Amino acid sequence: MQVWIADDDQSIRWVLEQACDHEGIGTRCFADATSLLGALADDRPDVVVTDIRMPGVDGLDLLHRLHGSDATLPVIVITAYSDLDSAVAAYQGGAFEYLPKPFDIDHAVDLIRRAAEQCDDELPQSGVGGGFPGLIGRAPAMQEVFRSIGRLSGSSMTVLITGESGTGKELVAQALHQHSPRAARPFVALNTSAITAELLESELFGHERGAFTGADSRRIGRFEQADGGTLFLDEIGDMSPALQTRLLRVLAEGEFYRVGGQVPIRVDTRVLAATNQHLPRKVERGEFREDLFHRLNVIHVEMPPLRKRREDIPLLLDHYLRRAAAEIGVTQKQLDETSRAKLCEFDWPGNVRQLVNACRRLTLTAPGREVQVGDIPAEFGGSGERELVDDNWPAQLARWADAELSAGKSELLKEAMPQLERTLIRVALDRVHGRRQEAAKLLGWGRNTLTRKIRELGLD
Repeated sequence: MQVWIADDDQSIRWVLEQACDHEGIGTRCFADATSLLGALADDRPDVVVTDIRMPGVDGLDLLHRLHGSDATLPVIVITAYSDLDSAVAAYQGGAFEYLPKPFDIDHAVDLIRRAAEQCDDELPQSGVGGGFPGLIGRAPAMQEVFRSIGRLSGSSMTVLITGESGTGKELVAQALHQHSPRAARPFVALNTSAITAELLESELFGHERGAFTGADSRRIGRFEQADGGTLFLDEIGDMSPALQTRLLRVLAEGEFYRVGGQVPIRVDTRVLAATNQHLPRKVERGEFREDLFHRLNVIHVEMPPLRKRREDIPLLLDHYLRRAAAEIGVTQKQLDETSRAKLCEFDWPGNVRQLVNACRRLTLTAPGREVQVGDIPAEFGGSGERELVDDNWPAQLARWADAELSAGKSELLKEAMPQLERTLIRVALDRVHGRRQEAAKLLGWGRNTLTRKIRELGLD
């Protein structure tokens, strides 16, 4: 067996070379991809191991060139930049495996052996552009999620996504859709637990005019809306037994009837389902159909809770503090060393969703540009001491105004009023999950006034 290793990092080449030699695997090392390509004129390896980022020809370009001339040559891609885009690009380029640094050397050697023994020459070759900034992580559990998305990037298989509330299951569903052959078609999401069982049937399958009281016109359901694309069903574990039966029929036969309809509707809709419940346990208790579970569980992706991927917390904090500042229109807050450590130690029972809310809250409430440990509310693992002292927002506003005037600024109301309205509107809409009528009541406005303000402030 002969493995060729391309990496501009001499230490990586040396470690892999020593490990392979110890296992009786012949090696040949190259400091760049160009040298490896030149050597192909005289010889051919059994396996190629390449870094992604190298001077000149990078690893992905090398992968494409190798498979352009020999699609059966297995290539293992290694990289220190372990993000979703790299994983998807590697798998779509035809990589045998994607191996993020730092890697276990025994695992790497085992992969090399497996790659030499079997080569899947049917991996997808088409490319899909675009990143997915919400999915962030270097932790091994997140790397496995990235691998799953990459492996599925050329298919339309049904996928069951599990994990605790707030871990980002819908982001995974969106990424699976975006990196699939259906990316140009609709992505339709529905939280099945947010709608009563009586209305959910019509929401999923639509209804004919006169099907029930209040059905004044025909309604197209979510399955038809997502025809050719992807339907994401969140909280699938809460679906009623009757609807489970109807869903099973659609998955098995690709057709259904609208409520009150007589003509079957055929659709080509990929279904992605998610739940925070343990479906096998619900199957054992007779609360979820076993045949539907197996239909949904063709491929399983598990989203890890944040407490089990603590190394990703600093990345997520920086990302969402930056996003919160952009949403609100202020300068990004920076965490001092103590506050960052405190937030990284917190268990985050609400997972990434809770971390996002914490970043928004700190962006709104922490005085100055630097977040200190006293600014962190108790619900996020802090003491909230400075928050209690500084909860008199008029005093904070007065300090801001004094600082602006001292800096020679004028026309403060032109800056402060739109920002005040923008902030209050966002908070009110967040509180009522985007329902404008209720948000308008919280703000003391009419719905038309709120709609006009949203338009004027560019909040659509």
